[in-house]
Parts: sequence; structure tokens; C-alpha cells
Amino acid sequence: MKSQDETLEEWCRLLLRAFELEDVQVDVNEVLSLAGVAAHSVVRPAAPLTTFIAGFAAGLASGSGQAPDSTSMKAAMDVARSVTRVYAAEEQGEDSVSPAVGTSTDVPAPSGTPGE
Repeated sequence: MKSQDETLEEWCRLLLRAFELEDVQVDVNEVLSLAGVAAHSVVRPAAPLTTFIAGFAAGLASGSGQAPDSTSMKAAMDVARSVTRVYAAEEQGEDSVSPAVGTSTDVPAPSGTPGE
């Protein structure tokens, strides 16, 4: 019987192949970590929504030539983590947290993300 990690890696490869993205490297643990942060900091359904939007943003950045795949993915995940952290702090009533990306120049979008 396969472990969960083996199953997820296999599933990732199958999806990449189905979308003809065999050359794309996905850090499954990093994606799951981002999903966990969103699920615990916002609400559980934020996990798939957050990872989908981060992936879409990374794809746009890569597809437009703004940055290589790995840079685009890291930048998109960094933005998602930052927005999640700010959201959670605001929900807890903390005033000392920087505004979310896109609302101020205090937290600029990392290089390689759409909208720069």
C-alpha cells in the first residue's frame, strides 16, 4: 500500500501530465503547507481557494515571461502567505501588522507576480 506522500506525488505527476506540464516542478509539501496556513488562519475552505489563486497567479507570471516557473510559484505563495498572515492578524484585532499586499506600499508584491 502506498503512503500518502507517494500517492500525492503520483497524483501530482498525473495531473501535470494531463495538462502537458511534465517539465513543471511542484513542491507538494509547500503547496500543502500554504493550504494549511489558509485553512487555519482564515477558514477551512480557504485552503483550496488560496492554492488555486496562487497557482493561477504563478501561471500568469510564468506564461507572460515575467519570471521562470519556480520564481513565479515562490512569489505567488509568498504573497498568499503574507495576505493570509495579515488577514488573520486583522481578525484577531492586532493593529501592528502591515496592510495586505495591494493596499499599501508597505508590503510590495514579490518579483514575478502579475500586477507589478
